[in-house]
Amino acid sequence: QVKLVESGGGLVPPGGSLRLSCLASGFGFSNYPMSWSRQAPGKEREVVGSISTLGESTNYADSVKGRFTISRDNAKNTVWLQMNSLKPEDTAVYYCNAYVWGHDHWGQGTQVTVSS
Repeated sequence: QVKLVESGGGLVPPGGSLRLSCLASGFGFSNYPMSWSRQAPGKEREVVGSISTLGESTNYADSVKGRFTISRDNAKNTVWLQMNSLKPEDTAVYYCNAYVWGHDHWGQGTQVTVSS
């Protein structure tokens, strides 16, 4: 059973930083690319970025490029999203995602609120 558990969200002022974590279990984590997405109130879910199986390649949405960094540790079954220079428009529920055995799997999400 695929399980993804996000953590690390919270309230942060504009310009601040947060590091989100996603602990994966139930599948061969090191064999699968991982993604982070977010969904703001009243908006569709947006892919923030992704990372390859060994972490050698990452891709980011234009809206976060240069501010967010995705990394992973396959020995710990964990993927992180480092978010710097946060803006109010980054406020959303953040999810990690894996496409495993023909299905999209999501965690429960973690709320990030950027506000003064």
